[in-house]
Amino acid sequence: MLAMTYRGPYRVRVDDKPMPQIEHPRDAIVRVTRACICGSDLHLYHGLVPDTRVGQTFGHEFIGVVAEIGPDVQNLQVGDRVVVPFNIFCGECYFCRKGLFGNCHNTNPNATAAGGIYGYSHTTGGYDGGQAEYVRVPCADAAATPIPDDIDDDNAALCCDAYPTGYQGAEMAGIKRGDSVLVFGAGPVGLFAARCAWFMGAGRVLIVDGYDYRLEFARSFAQCETLNFNTVNDIVLYLKKESDGLGWDCAIDCVGAEAKGSMAQWITGVKLKLQAGAPTALYWAIDSVRKGGVVSVIGVYGPTMNAIPIGNGVNKGLTFRMNQASVKRNLPRCFHHIQQGHINPKDVITHRIPLEDIAEGYHIFSSKLDQCIKPMVVLSGNGA
Repeated sequence: MLAMTYRGPYRVRVDDKPMPQIEHPRDAIVRVTRACICGSDLHLYHGLVPDTRVGQTFGHEFIGVVAEIGPDVQNLQVGDRVVVPFNIFCGECYFCRKGLFGNCHNTNPNATAAGGIYGYSHTTGGYDGGQAEYVRVPCADAAATPIPDDIDDDNAALCCDAYPTGYQGAEMAGIKRGDSVLVFGAGPVGLFAARCAWFMGAGRVLIVDGYDYRLEFARSFAQCETLNFNTVNDIVLYLKKESDGLGWDCAIDCVGAEAKGSMAQWITGVKLKLQAGAPTALYWAIDSVRKGGVVSVIGVYGPTMNAIPIGNGVNKGLTFRMNQASVKRNLPRCFHHIQQGHINPKDVITHRIPLEDIAEGYHIFSSKLDQCIKPMVVLSGNGA
């Protein structure tokens, strides 16, 4: 089969790889019809995630058709069209029983924190991802979810990660009716977090980003206010003034490890790797919310230390909520919003790329070329 493979920082290509096989009775093999390139994939592409090995296939956002099932899979049939959450989880451990599917204890040998994730280095289990013609889906009876007939493939593909992750970012912010909400990052997850903030009763939503074309898209897609942080001298002071000097009720960090806006954080966190990424957006979030406010972190950071003003958070009495999104838990609500016409997640797709051209897709997305918001990988040979 054809699959994207990692060859080193900023180098990916499409190779022939062996077809995946059933390795456990709960496995399924899925023929991929849609995949996406995620902002989190760029952390791998840029060489920022430890133990990303040459030859691994990326891709934790994919849907497809069940091609084969193991003998213990009872709730799927060959031919089912399924959405596969980016979390690999057993559905049976202590954490899964609590709905913390992103923290499954049985699918990642390094599971002191996150569980298994498709195509996300050996720190999350070393599983190959879905930027390929076929993929092995472990614990398919727990994770793979049939797609309702009235949800098309493009919308379904955004339900693997970006949409339910943005939804959980807004959910963790504890938004109450009339609250003011800051969203850092106008990528797909930030766009969905802003849109979902309205669903939860927000009275005001503002997205912060550094690219005008993304902010223009945000105004249209999320119907919110926007701010280019490059246009103000002191972003925290500006945001405080915008909130009557008290600060915002809650902030959602949808950026993570590669945030721009602070040269010191960028050099130490991205260039020199002295900390686990540049937590600039998280720093701004802590300082921009009011006393007693909430900071929700859905952006991806490494597992080691970061230079953040935790003392400010303590003294302001902030509530912090953060985690990898537990996609399976959020899927029913996300499906409902699509079916009721409240949102079309596929509206964020700006580029459709054949698998054979995926290297160009990574280059376009990484370099913010051609006003790219979200690239989708279309596997035309698989019936897409």
